[in-house]
Amino acid sequence: MLSLQIGTKKITTERPSFVMGICNATSDSFYKKSRGGIKKAFELIEQGADIIDIGAESTRPGFSEISSEEQIKKIIPIIRAIRKKSDIPISVDTRSSVVMSAAINEGADILNDVSSLSSDKKMIDILQNNEVSVILMHGFMQNEDKKSSVDIVKEVSDFFYKKIEFLKENDIDLSKVILDPGIGFGKTFEENIELIKNPQKICNNEFPVLMALSRKRCIGAMTNKEVEDRLVGTISANVFSVINGAKIIRVHDVWQAIDSMNVLKYML
Repeated sequence: MLSLQIGTKKITTERPSFVMGICNATSDSFYKKSRGGIKKAFELIEQGADIIDIGAESTRPGFSEISSEEQIKKIIPIIRAIRKKSDIPISVDTRSSVVMSAAINEGADILNDVSSLSSDKKMIDILQNNEVSVILMHGFMQNEDKKSSVDIVKEVSDFFYKKIEFLKENDIDLSKVILDPGIGFGKTFEENIELIKNPQKICNNEFPVLMALSRKRCIGAMTNKEVEDRLVGTISANVFSVINGAKIIRVHDVWQAIDSMNVLKYML
C-alpha cells in the first residue's frame, strides 16, 4: 500500500504509483485534448485520477504569461465545481501567490510551482500560512545555470537540497514536499533519459518524486511520433520510471495510466 500526505489529507493506493490527471484551463497547452474546464476535470475524476492538476498558464516552449486575474478567472470555477462533488486532492499549477491564495480559499491542496518558489517571493508565505503540499520542479531556465559535463541526477538533487534547506529555514513541514525533476525543461535528450531511469537516486529517495513525461518531446524523440501519437511511448516511460522509484505520474491519459499501474502492481 502506497500512501502520501497531501495537505491535510492522506491518500493511499494499492497501485505502485499515484496518477495525477492534467486539466489545462488554457487555450495554448501543447496537447489540445488536455485543454478544458469543469467537464474535463470531471472526466479525469470519473476515470479514476488520484489527484487533479489544474493550470491556466502553459509552460510549453515559447509560452505567453497569463495574468493572475486571468488565471483566477479560469481556475477558481473548476475548483468550486469539483468541491461541490468531490474531496479529491487538487493541485494548482501556478507561479503566482495571488492565484494560489485564491485557490486555497476554494479548497486546493497542492502548490505546483514550476519555478520552485523563485518567481514569486510571497509564495513562501503561502506555504507558511496554509497546510498545503508543494511540488518543487527543477528547470534550467538560463544557459548559465548549467554546468559543463553535468551529472544531471546530482545537479537536480543539489538544486532540490538547496530548496529544501530554504523550506526548513522557513519552518515548512518537509513531509509535504514532492519533487519533479522537470523532464524537458532545459535538458538534453540524454539528461531526460538519465532522470527517467533514476528517480530513486534523486535526493537519495528521501522525498516522493513526480514524473511528468506525458507526450513530451523526449517521448517523441524516442518513438519518432507526434504529440497525438505518443501515448504508448508515454506509458512505457512511466512504467519504467515507477519501477525505478517514481511515486506520482502526471498524465493526460488517466484511465490508460491506471491500467498500466494495475498491471504493474502484479509484477513488482
